[in-house]
Amino acid sequence: MAEIEVKNLSNEVVGKLELSDQVFKAPVNEHLIWEAVKHYADSVRSGTASTKTRSEVSGSGKKLWRQKGTGRARIGSIRSPLWRHGGTVHGPQPRSYEYNFPRKKLRGAMRSALSAKLEEKALTVVDEFALENPKTKGLYQKLQALVGPGKILVVNAGENNNLRLSSRNLPDVKLVPGTGVNIRDLVNHRVVIFSKEAILQVQEVLSR
Repeated sequence: MAEIEVKNLSNEVVGKLELSDQVFKAPVNEHLIWEAVKHYADSVRSGTASTKTRSEVSGSGKKLWRQKGTGRARIGSIRSPLWRHGGTVHGPQPRSYEYNFPRKKLRGAMRSALSAKLEEKALTVVDEFALENPKTKGLYQKLQALVGPGKILVVNAGENNNLRLSSRNLPDVKLVPGTGVNIRDLVNHRVVIFSKEAILQVQEVLSR
């Protein structure tokens, strides 16, 4: 079993926690992680890019000059794609970029990412995020003492209003619930801090 120290917000070791090898000692598959990140990014794309075809741009459909005898190239409409301000050929249209991704592969990617974080010592567990008051500066100082500078992903189970208010103005800190951890957040943050309850919650889901 993988083992990790459990700390409090004062950076003191208060115990140890055994973690499942199935989840936190899985082989690190970088290509699978890339696939999962791409799937997540595509699923949140707005897909609103839109161009106008020759039937949609403004302008008369009248033939500009007669077909023969002028010495100029023949042209049927000012809205032709060959002309400036004309329509666009095969341009992007509103669409959904979302596609199906096997659940087993997604969970495998999550296990790989968590295993990599643990191997790199970029995963920290605290007993609980017990804050007396919602103080941004106070939370910032505690996080710096725990893991140092950089982008930090904080994962907590349940509602913690003081933690939510304290973290929302920190640009390099993102707070998510245990049920809301996604592969892109794991990859994009230098270090992950779990509450003890949250890491057990994630472990239970990924052990299935």
